[in-house]
Amino acid sequence: MDFSYSAKEEAFRQEIRDWLSKNAKELPRWWFDRALKRPDLDAREFHDFGIRWHKKLYDAGFVGLNWPKEYGGRGATLLEQVVFSEEMAHARVPGPSNQIGIGWCGPTIIAFGTEEQKKRFLLPMLKADEIWCQGFSEPEAGSDLANCQTKGVEDGDYWVVNGQKVWTSGGHYSDWAILIVRTEPQAPKHRGLTFFLLDMHAPGVTVRPLRQMTGGAEFNETFMDNVRIHKSMQVGERGRGFYVAMGTLEFERSGIGAAIGRENQIKDMVQLAKETGKNKDPLVRQKLAQYFIEGNVVKYTGLRALSRQLHGLTPGPESMVMSAFGMEWNQRTSDFAMQMQGPYSRLIRDSKYAVDDGRWQYSFLRSRGNTIETGTSEIKRNVIAQRGLGLPRE
Repeated sequence: MDFSYSAKEEAFRQEIRDWLSKNAKELPRWWFDRALKRPDLDAREFHDFGIRWHKKLYDAGFVGLNWPKEYGGRGATLLEQVVFSEEMAHARVPGPSNQIGIGWCGPTIIAFGTEEQKKRFLLPMLKADEIWCQGFSEPEAGSDLANCQTKGVEDGDYWVVNGQKVWTSGGHYSDWAILIVRTEPQAPKHRGLTFFLLDMHAPGVTVRPLRQMTGGAEFNETFMDNVRIHKSMQVGERGRGFYVAMGTLEFERSGIGAAIGRENQIKDMVQLAKETGKNKDPLVRQKLAQYFIEGNVVKYTGLRALSRQLHGLTPGPESMVMSAFGMEWNQRTSDFAMQMQGPYSRLIRDSKYAVDDGRWQYSFLRSRGNTIETGTSEIKRNVIAQRGLGLPRE
């Protein structure tokens, strides 16, 4: 594998750095200074801050980098997207805020949607004029997407939808959602689903926040009571929604740029070890070295997945391995950061004695969900075994 970048890609890197040198200073002080209290992730202040920053990135041409130009993107290469992710992570500045829209919903519409849907939804999505969320998981069907029970009944030019979704990230601020509905109850469960675009402000849609053990409520429950969805909001063929959703999940699991974030986390843990005096403990040093090694294992597995994409192939088992191992790595490192704090690990952000304004406490609690979201570790291991290694089903 050639790890070097072309002259064009390095020129793009410099463009990003030049822009950041002028604009990153406009970020609020609390973004960089952990001693200052920052808004909760689910607070309106944090949401509005993210939208303002997103629009600055869009005006600079840094949103939808590898989207086609005719739909508002830059038409950049996949490697230029990687360069952007690297530079944003190195600078430790936030990326675009409409992440579910930009990362998953938009690419799904580009791949499977009609021309009218592309013209209607993609540009407002890029500008963050409309925020998107995902309506896949259900209370009785988390990782088993095909067990969806939300029902749709045909009524002229509309579908009447009833059901419930759960873990709707950002649903309380969203304008639209991608939605899986069972429209063919007599068909095999993988073939009875249809994929829709749902107006989150439509009559009959109710969003209720779910309070997490972190104290935040960025997840939600979404209830649909006789919600009418026009047939023009159907994406792909009727009854083929499961396969459209599988395409969405490939976009979700093939995240590029997380490697630099892991490097930053290790650097911060080393700094934490120095500040707590634990850096002189040989066992702590060995643990940090091990996590550094494992972080690089995830990084280079991600580069293998990237190499497949650069050769025109779809994401393979590397993406699933990277997702499963990387999320478990985050759990282990967050847990170890808490161990290094000793008794201070019990103090959350509301205490003036909390380390790093309670950053590690939040990370530790939030990481519990890492091995559930995007499919549990058990589900991912089954997929790796069956599709990657060719082993028989359970």
